[in-house]
Order: sequence, then C-alpha cells, then structure tokens
Amino acid sequence: MRWALNRLALAITSMVALAFLVPLAVAIWQIAHDKAISEARQQATSIVTVLGVNADPTALTNAVASTSAGSAGLLAVHLPGLDPIGNSHLSDATVDRAAKQRRSATAAADGGVAYLQPTVLTDGRTVVVEVFVTDAEMRRGVYKAWASLIGLAVVLVAGSTLLADRLGAQMVRATRQLAESTRKLGGGELGERIEPSGPRELRDAAQAFNTMAGDLRRLLDRERELAADLSHRLRTPLTALRLDAETIPPGPIADRMRQACDLLDQELEAIITGARLGVADRGNQQCDLVEALADRLAFWSVLAEDQERPWEVVGGHEPVMVPMSRSDVILVVDAMLGNVFSHTDEGVAFRVSVSSTGLLVDDAGPGIADPAIAVQRGVSGAGSTGLGLDIVRRAAETVRGQLVVGRSPLGGARVGFLLTSPEDGLLEETPPPRRRRRAVR
Repeated sequence: MRWALNRLALAITSMVALAFLVPLAVAIWQIAHDKAISEARQQATSIVTVLGVNADPTALTNAVASTSAGSAGLLAVHLPGLDPIGNSHLSDATVDRAAKQRRSATAAADGGVAYLQPTVLTDGRTVVVEVFVTDAEMRRGVYKAWASLIGLAVVLVAGSTLLADRLGAQMVRATRQLAESTRKLGGGELGERIEPSGPRELRDAAQAFNTMAGDLRRLLDRERELAADLSHRLRTPLTALRLDAETIPPGPIADRMRQACDLLDQELEAIITGARLGVADRGNQQCDLVEALADRLAFWSVLAEDQERPWEVVGGHEPVMVPMSRSDVILVVDAMLGNVFSHTDEGVAFRVSVSSTGLLVDDAGPGIADPAIAVQRGVSGAGSTGLGLDIVRRAAETVRGQLVVGRSPLGGARVGFLLTSPEDGLLEETPPPRRRRRAVR
C-alpha cells in the first residue's frame, strides 16, 4: 500500500510538472529569441537615425564603430553601389531582396540570425542596415532558466512523494497494527486492544475491533458462567447417588462407589472453580502434566486391574508444565485413557509415555482404521460420538500443539497430545530410561 501510494504521487506530480515545464521551456526559448532580435532592432534604429542626418560613408563608419554591435563586428550598412560598411554576414542577393521589399526581416546565417532594416534616403536610394545576432546571444539565460525549472520540478515531485510516503506509512502502520491485533485475538489473547490511529476509516475499524474484542470476552465469560451453573446442578443428583452409596453394605463395591462419588465431587468442584475464572485469569494458568497424569492413573489403574489389562508408564521423571488449567489437562488425560477402555477389549495392554514433548497413549487393540475420521467431532467408527479425540485436538490447538492419531508400536492405536510439531521426530521410539507399573504422585 505504501509503495502504491508513492508511485501514484510520483506519477501525478510528474505529469503535472511536465504539463507546466514543456510550455514554460518553449516560452523561455521564445522570449530569449525575441529579446535578442529586439536588441538588434534597437541597434539598427540608431544607425537609421544617423542615415537620416548624414549618409556620408565616413560618418557612417564612425557611427557603426560607436555601437556595441558594430564594435563587435556584428553590424553592417549596405549602401547602393558601395562596399558594406562594417562586417556583413549575408550574401548580396539576400541584401538586395530585402532592399527591394523595403521592410524589416530576419535571415538565417552561419552561426546565428541577421536582422535587416531597409531605409530610404532623401535622394531615393535604399540603404539596408544589417545586425547579426549569434546563436549564443539568442540562447543567453535559457539553459539557466531551464535548470531552475527542472530543479523546482524535482523538489516538488520529491516533496509530494515524501508527503505521500509519510501518509502511506501512517496508514500501513495502523493497518499492520490492526492485522497483528486480529491475529493475537484469534490466538486466544482476548485482552488485546488497539489504540486508534491513522485515517478516520482505520480509526473506526480499530474502535470496532475493540468493541468486538470486549463483546467476545464478555460472551466467553457468560458461557463459562453457564458451564459452572450446569456443573453446579449436577451436585443434586450426585448427593442422591452418595446417599444411595451409603446404604450399600460395607465391602469393596461400597468402597468403590463412595470413592467414585468423592472423585466426582472433586471434579465438579474443579470444573466450577475453573469455569468461574475470568478470561484473563485463565490465560495465565499452568499445570504439571506429570502430576495430573499420576492422579488420573490412580483412578484408571483400578479399572485396569478389574479388566486385567497390563499397563505401564514411560517417562515422567521431570515436571512438564503446559499453559492449561488443571481441569482441562485432566479432561485431555481422561479422553485419551478413556479411548483405550472404550474401544478395546478387556485384557488389552496399553502404555502411557509422558515427556517434555507431550503425552502418548499406545494400546495393543485393533487400532483405528481411518485416523482422519476419528478426529472429526460427532463421527466415530465405534458407535460413539467421537467427542473424546475432538477434545484432545482442540486442547492441543490452544497450546499451539497437535493431536496425532496413528499406528502404535504395540500393534494397536496411538493417540498423541503433542506440545510441538510432530515433524521434529518426536514420535520415534526411544528406549525408556524407567518403567513404572503404578503412577505415583
């Protein structure tokens, strides 16, 4: 945009300058020519005055020598039947023709132009006064005037182009700021705002962007409040379920029911707390992926033992911090582990690998026939809603990572929640330094 404005200003001012320069240059040339001829006419008129008083050759010689043109050898007086007095630059035929016509005229000569002024003496003879004007005299001051005009045109064109560049820079800066803020808002920075600048239209666009960003933030906060209210409503059936669990006679089933109720209550509390956080507070949240995984494996390991599933954990030696809330991380872990229990038979082994690159869940089941369809929301090849992997995908996009669905080294499916791009070789198998049968906080 900036370069386009510069070219437009350059083209317009150049055309305007040319429209004025060409006529002015021609006018200056004509003015210099007319001025030189006018001076030659004055020189000839002074000799004609002398001829009216005395036409004696001696007197005429003195008169010619007294003029500036005559002293420079540029003036001559042609008397009939006599040699020219002074220095002539024309042929006799040209002079005779001017004498017969008896009117002033100009004639081309080598190196300039000759001005001819015929006059009739009292005795009837026709005398021709010749004043030679050189080319240098006719061009005197022309080139200097042209140089001044060209310099003025260059200054005007450069000034207008510079002014257009400054205006274009202001517009481009405001446009780039608007584009950058739009990208940040799309990336999840809901607190991004723009200081209106530039032309009125761009200022209006910036104010509209700020209004949209504020409305979007309020909308998301209302959605979070709605999610918190819905989660809070689940407390009532959960309380009824807890009361029913208390009536079950003591034993392993009763313990598991009470443990499940306590865990569900904790999860609801975490969801409500996280949902009631504002957008700005949620943007600064972080969670340790290893710790959240250990907590969830404590729950899923019980179900794995009931179904006689061999399982193991690889990695997890150091904390892996992810820019997500704890409830979101738990949702991702449950979706990935729940995918194994939902789509594989009892007794099928699985392996969980956690590192700074993300989380991988491999199983020894039948695998996923079409990974592209498996990540589509509402579509599943196993009769489910397909929401689980879509949750993982959306969570990966919020941290600029990626969901990977492929073939597992165990022979089944591999689901990966990667924090970086998979092109970096993060999916290659590496010998794990330590394996754990149980997840420990």
